[in-house]
Amino acid sequence: MARVQKLRTRNHKVVLNRSVGGDLGITIFLVILGAFMFLPMYYAIIQSLKPLDELWAYPPKFYVVKPTGNNFALMFKTLTDSWVPFSRYIFNTVLISVAGTFGNLVCGSLAAYAVSKIKFPGRKLLSDLVTYSLMFHPTVAGIVNFMTMSKLGWVDTYLAIIIPAWGSTLGMFLMKQFMESSVADTVLESARLDGASEFRTYWTIAMPMVKPAWLTLIVYSFKDLWNTGSSIYIMSEQLKTFNYAIQQIVSGGIARAGVATAAAVVMMVVPVTVFIITQSNIIETMSTSGMKD
Repeated sequence: MARVQKLRTRNHKVVLNRSVGGDLGITIFLVILGAFMFLPMYYAIIQSLKPLDELWAYPPKFYVVKPTGNNFALMFKTLTDSWVPFSRYIFNTVLISVAGTFGNLVCGSLAAYAVSKIKFPGRKLLSDLVTYSLMFHPTVAGIVNFMTMSKLGWVDTYLAIIIPAWGSTLGMFLMKQFMESSVADTVLESARLDGASEFRTYWTIAMPMVKPAWLTLIVYSFKDLWNTGSSIYIMSEQLKTFNYAIQQIVSGGIARAGVATAAAVVMMVVPVTVFIITQSNIIETMSTSGMKD
């Protein structure tokens, strides 16, 4: 009789017939890969805890002998001594990041839904223009954008940064690609036949089905806006961002090298936290959102 190979089971479900050694090898590889990816973050944190004598030691070490929090204390003290309150820079950054990300998500998803799921004249041309716009760096349109902001009276206001973020073509392109592949036309037609309005169909059916796409968009948009530094549209000091304030502090030279490392960690914490939260949701959604037409 032919030898019958017994499949390993987990919770009474048949799984891939890999050996224990194969599973162990894959686990070790993933652990090493994860540690390698975490290494830059670890090094940034270690550098921020080093006193100046260890900070400039050569060769650089991946550990700290005498950890200190003076770098963070000096950074916050310098920001507090500024004539613009430290809390003002934080408020500006949070406002721009949250408002810009929310607007980018709403406008991008609405435009993507219309282009991918509603038939109207010029739909293909509009879609192609959005795709072609991704090839141009924002600097190319810098002069035209400044003239537009000036005509609208948005120079030296929050709107000069928030509104352009709403019209980011990357958001529309990402959402459009995902809606075309994940949202079945038959499902939308069923909702319309049941009397659902177009907006209700978009909000209650299409958006939940493309949750991984808009979570990814949130990560990218929030990261870019959080790291917004100096801008040609903002002149008033009380409207500038936390990243701009940090850049001014660390420009003091070698004496503020410790402050620079602490600032890098502070600027890294919030985007990384947002990424970790949304990444867990993306993984969960991708594992449960599959459906057949």
